[in-house]
Amino acid sequence: MKPNKTHSQAAEEDLIEPISKTKLKAEADAQQEIGVKLVALPASKLAQLDLPERLIDAINEAKRITANGAIRRQKQYIGSLMRDIDVEPIVEQMQKWEGKNTAENAYFHQLENWRTRLIADENALSEFMGIHPNVDSQQIRTLIRNARREASSNKPPKSSRELFKLLREITGETNQGEDIEFTD
Repeated sequence: MKPNKTHSQAAEEDLIEPISKTKLKAEADAQQEIGVKLVALPASKLAQLDLPERLIDAINEAKRITANGAIRRQKQYIGSLMRDIDVEPIVEQMQKWEGKNTAENAYFHQLENWRTRLIADENALSEFMGIHPNVDSQQIRTLIRNARREASSNKPPKSSRELFKLLREITGETNQGEDIEFTD
């Protein structure tokens, strides 16, 4: 004979909705797709991710397999292993590598704006130096002058690229990926 349920136990069971098979299948497919992307990554990038040993072994095995049916089964196996781990940090890191991270994109847009302002406006350098006082101003001035000369003579923007790299180094040292200060 079954024990009688109390009113609160019955109410709790009514609140929990079962997950549909369609939703479960979609989640499993999404995790398998992430696993497929992991298989395509080089070993150096896989090492940067914090993956369980079983998953790394399965990914390496998938890279060695050549038979189509076996590859499909191995990808399904990787998908089943993915269900046991938190995939959010993996997805975030892969988006960074693909350039889809919005914070990183905003950071690069700000750097591009600084580069454009430094090349176009004489007063922008003093403003930049006010924000980053420990910078070699002579190096920046030289790059700005060369970038202006290259732009006026329709040459490739070699100095402009070097200026961008320098700005990234300068702001990366002081902010470590945080938003850099930018005023219009």
